[in-house]
Amino acid sequence: MNKIKPFEVISSRFQISKESAKYFLGRVQKSFKTEKPPHKLIIDFMNEQTFESLPKPYHVAKMMNEGVVWAYPLNAEPPEPIDEWDVA
Repeated sequence: MNKIKPFEVISSRFQISKESAKYFLGRVQKSFKTEKPPHKLIIDFMNEQTFESLPKPYHVAKMMNEGVVWAYPLNAEPPEPIDEWDVA
């Protein structure tokens, strides 16, 4: 019997590629400074939420931290990318 991998759950739920789902899970983990939450914990947490679209990885990490699901320090929130059109 094949076990469904965490990135496959994200890929299926949000209709994104498996590579994008792996990247997303990695970014959630990298949002924490020291201890990184396991993928299964991230999936379990996200399954309890009612996300209509894929949230930003830092947003998920912050929710996990504030909800004391994973109470380890967070890194600073990454800056928003700037479009070329916004600069002009």
